[in-house]
Amino acid sequence: MNKPLILVVEDDPSVRNLITTTLKTNAYRYVVAPNGSAAIMEATSHNPEIILLDLGLPDMDGVQVIQTVRSWSNVPIIVISARSEDNDKIKALDAGADDYLTKPFSVVELLARLRVTQRRLSLMTAEMFTASSVFVNGKLKVDYAGGCAYLDENELHLTPIEYKLLCLLSKNVGKVLTHTFITQNIWGRSWDNDVASLRVFMATLRKKLEPTEESPQYIQTHIGVGYRMMKIE
Repeated sequence: MNKPLILVVEDDPSVRNLITTTLKTNAYRYVVAPNGSAAIMEATSHNPEIILLDLGLPDMDGVQVIQTVRSWSNVPIIVISARSEDNDKIKALDAGADDYLTKPFSVVELLARLRVTQRRLSLMTAEMFTASSVFVNGKLKVDYAGGCAYLDENELHLTPIEYKLLCLLSKNVGKVLTHTFITQNIWGRSWDNDVASLRVFMATLRKKLEPTEESPQYIQTHIGVGYRMMKIE
């Protein structure tokens, strides 16, 4: 697998050096930007395949960078920030970030997040070059064209809402989807009672995907934020 070009947006020299040293040691290509304006310029000129973004930039909030990049690109954006409140995470994810890593972070976790994002990039690329409309993840198979799903070759009996949830999660595999994003896509709105309903539907969907304790964990809960479908090897 070719290593992607990564744009590192970080104004703190010590954190920036830690990240770039880690990337260099692991054979990643990278470019750096110390502020939001430079980040937007580098994103347009170098067309990076992944962006590592700090939110506390000297010239603008990182969320503004996300919104600007999202106006023309779907490049995966991993936020690396000292802001640990759920509201900050939700704001960044709703703006279009794909993942959120809280400082201080371990090099091992950063590399793991990059590998997950790489797999998602590979999956997206494969989907672009194939006419197949079938998603496969471990023993799970979703036939988008047929409107059905299978687990270990056995058809899953899903309600319409459960199926819509499964499709939404599978089409964004590896990405954290916030409660707001999911409810807006499923019900076209996002009210408090919709989030409560979402928890119920997600619980019933989980029981069908993970019937035993030995079953792989397809859906990961991010408490107070949302849900993510994990890529099963």
